[in-house]
Amino acid sequence: MKAMILAAGFGTRMRPLTDHTPKPMLKVAGKPLIEHQINRLVKAGITEIVINHAYLGEQIEAYLKDGSDFGCSIQYSAEETPLETGGGIFKALPLLSKEPFLLVNGDVWCEFDYGHLSDFTLDGLAHLLMVPNPEFHPDGDFALEEGGLIKRGGAERFTFSGISILHPDLFIGCEAGVFKLAPLLKAAMDNGRVSGQLYSGPWIDVGTPQRLQDVDDLLMDKQV
Repeated sequence: MKAMILAAGFGTRMRPLTDHTPKPMLKVAGKPLIEHQINRLVKAGITEIVINHAYLGEQIEAYLKDGSDFGCSIQYSAEETPLETGGGIFKALPLLSKEPFLLVNGDVWCEFDYGHLSDFTLDGLAHLLMVPNPEFHPDGDFALEEGGLIKRGGAERFTFSGISILHPDLFIGCEAGVFKLAPLLKAAMDNGRVSGQLYSGPWIDVGTPQRLQDVDDLLMDKQV
């Protein structure tokens, strides 16, 4: 299975830290966020990686190069301006196989073992890793039914972790340009084509300087 890391955002909520550095290159425990992601993918045996980038993306390429220093092969999908999640993935599809691929947000810290997904058999169009709702997102995103299907609404909603397996067919009918992933997922949910699972371990959406510090503190505590 190939993996794609989303790394094209401006990181506006992280300013001034991102004034001269793309968010995936911000460091925690001495390494850029994106390097931690790559290390976890490689540990799971996922060594073919695609990274999209836009804002200051040349810094990402200069640091990671072709990936050989990290035990993987990296290809890049450069965007002149960010194409949002859906548009960015659609542009990168030629670099991915025609088989389902693992998608990871570059600004998420998660200790989930990607090895549990590397051999996953996808029956529908998407499989989402859900997490308990954090304080900053108390209402969640989608409901996870007992049978493993994801629905838009339900009595108990969880938060989409930013980690998923997607089938390229999810993008049938799409055209190049700026568009979000969420509407495609919701349409697939309505057709019963999205499954999911709940992960309750360490997970942090690194969307603010404080959450970046939280990840750094977490990792430094583990090194003590």
